[in-house]
Amino acid sequence: MEMTPGITPHNEGIGATKWNILGQTYIPKLVSENAFVWHALLPADSFVPPHIHPTQDEWITILDGELELAFGDEIFIARSGDTVRMPMGIAHGITNKSGKDATCFFGVAPSRKLFDLFNALHDLGDPDEVVRLSALHEVDFLPPPAG
Repeated sequence: MEMTPGITPHNEGIGATKWNILGQTYIPKLVSENAFVWHALLPADSFVPPHIHPTQDEWITILDGELELAFGDEIFIARSGDTVRMPMGIAHGITNKSGKDATCFFGVAPSRKLFDLFNALHDLGDPDEVVRLSALHEVDFLPPPAG
């Protein structure tokens, strides 16, 4: 996928695309073979379970609100203006426990199969199918903790 020059307007996605992925809203802003960036709205009490991107570095820049990030047993809080770095191969989970919506920009490099994954996950409500499809697109969710 080749990036084209231009502007992606506020509240619009590339090609008018907007995804609902398990209650979170993702709007693609930039996509090429080398990088993929999307705006995200993570409602209060929403989360992304621990997972690994074996082929991509990922980052989040918090625009408004705060998110809790888990790297294994370590927990960090990211607030407005912070950038979270999630290197490829490192398990991470994201939770919004703030009681308020959080908005941010996510990015991955290289893009690999993530744009196609988000197309496949749009409006899909079955968590087991989300996990299955994610594995086919190079995102590996960790099994839930015992107990």
